[in-house]
Amino acid sequence: QVQLVESGGGLVQAGGSLLLSCVASGRTFSRSAMAWFRQAPGKEREFVATISRTGGTTYYADSVRGRFTISRDNAKNTVYLQMNTLKPSDTAVYYCALNLYAEQPSDIKARYDYWGQGTQVTVSS
Repeated sequence: QVQLVESGGGLVQAGGSLLLSCVASGRTFSRSAMAWFRQAPGKEREFVATISRTGGTTYYADSVRGRFTISRDNAKNTVYLQMNTLKPSDTAVYYCALNLYAEQPSDIKARYDYWGQGTQVTVSS
């Protein structure tokens, strides 16, 4: 069983930055692909960014490419999402997810086996 705990959310003005972190329990983190998804009120949960287990491959949603950066530190069992130039449309609950033993990252929700509880990000205009 894997537990994921996100932190770093909060209220920020448009144009600002936030760094989200997600710490995983157990010994499977370094052998698993990771991702961030988000869900705004009344909307489906959507893909934001994903990273391979070595950190060598990353993919981003078109809406965040060039503004957000996903990274990981396998020694700390932690995945990060650096969010810059935030917009009100980025307001959502952000979730990290783990795809157990996956070699390649994916933007497909159904492939992820474990999810965190989410952290709220609110961007004011």
